[in-house]
Amino acid sequence: MKIINETIRLSTKGYPDLINITNRLSDLLNSSGLKKGNLTVFVIGSTAAITTFEYEPGLIKDIQELYEKIAPSNKHYHHDDTWGDANGFSHLRASLQGPSLTIPFAESKLMLGTWQQVVLAEFDNRPRARKVVVQLIGE
Repeated sequence: MKIINETIRLSTKGYPDLINITNRLSDLLNSSGLKKGNLTVFVIGSTAAITTFEYEPGLIKDIQELYEKIAPSNKHYHHDDTWGDANGFSHLRASLQGPSLTIPFAESKLMLGTWQQVVLAEFDNRPRARKVVVQLIGE
């Protein structure tokens, strides 16, 4: 069993940035030499998340509209009183979605559905430099 830790660095535009990182993950898996195991992807920070969906323009818009309905960006949140940064909605969205995802792989290929991509969801109200930790465990 081998464990490999890698980091992907991304610059985001702030909400509603949704960035497809599937190819970056596949590249890391291919360069690892591992054939089977699990890949865990984890975004550092409390205002971003990791998810999967079919990364196409219509669904990207649908996802953005869904988050706006769940935790509107134009509403006042108690967190905003603490720091004055008006990003309470960002924290709520990220906590609902979650910071990580584990994907099994076999034959050096991520076991994703045909139309399933791995996406970093940026919820913060300003551009951010993000670090995404990728851990591969396998043989």
